[in-house]
Amino acid sequence: MQTRQLGKSGLEVSAIGLGCMGMSFGYGPAHDKQEMIALMRAAVESGVTFFDTAEVYGPFINEELVGEALAPFRGQVSIATKFGFKLDPETGKQAGLDSRPSHIQDVVEASLKRLRVDTIDLLYQHRVDPDVPIEDVAGTVKDLIQAGKVKYFGLSEAGVRTIRRAHEVQPVTALQSEYSLWWREPEEEILATLEELGIGFVPFSPLGRGYLTGTIDENTSFDSSDMRNTVPRFAPESRQANRAVVDLLSRIAASKGAMPAQIAIAWLLAQKPWIVPIPGTTKLHRLEENLESAAIELTISDLAEIYEAASKIAVRGARYSEGAQRQIDR
Repeated sequence: MQTRQLGKSGLEVSAIGLGCMGMSFGYGPAHDKQEMIALMRAAVESGVTFFDTAEVYGPFINEELVGEALAPFRGQVSIATKFGFKLDPETGKQAGLDSRPSHIQDVVEASLKRLRVDTIDLLYQHRVDPDVPIEDVAGTVKDLIQAGKVKYFGLSEAGVRTIRRAHEVQPVTALQSEYSLWWREPEEEILATLEELGIGFVPFSPLGRGYLTGTIDENTSFDSSDMRNTVPRFAPESRQANRAVVDLLSRIAASKGAMPAQIAIAWLLAQKPWIVPIPGTTKLHRLEENLESAAIELTISDLAEIYEAASKIAVRGARYSEGAQRQIDR
């Protein structure tokens, strides 16, 4: 597995990481614990050194799962986790945002225990809290870094102004936001800002929450607890209208002897050398398929063809429910 450095921070990780959320949360019931542990350990054996989780995934159970799975590989892998949500103490469900310094410190102490580590490799603010100045957030993480409890600071779904303000207080190592062939908003301002400041980019949902694999159509049904049931982009009429994106990937994939998902990941890797996508999966054969994307070379001609074709496709449907969309910083 090739490696990449996230910006100028010095954090070097595998070119493709593993998003672990779906193993416990978001896309239906939690999967078998031992199977997911085996999957993560297989990922390590295949060269993956970058794993993504968060306290809110479950909540808590995904961090515990990742901590147990990766315990034998301390010092060989980097684990990213996140703070920033307020959780209802009775139900465990999200109850708004909370990035108060005292809350950040409490979350970090709990995450360290669940992850079975002494230091969190990369700590993201999960969502920007409008009620807490980002300078206070960055300053709190800076203190945690100086205390040896965190190595690197990251932001998720943050806008340009927030990134710049945070970076002045504590250098930001990585921004994690959605980016794929069916959500290209980061190209408008974000990528240029990250390049200027020397910040890495970690695209989540690089496969469009599974849609870009080509295995989902307007007739696909999801479990009642699957978050995609609340996402306008996954309404049946939107899935049908957005088929053009999958058709484009399928056409390029056929010419490369590859799968549509592999082209989607290879396309992201080709955008910038400091981009590290984190596709998630619960299946070993999909993990292997995703990791093979790093070996696919898209030529200048390929990229030009994809760009021209994609620019003519109007993707239908919002990428979040209305409530979740309000928590995005722009």
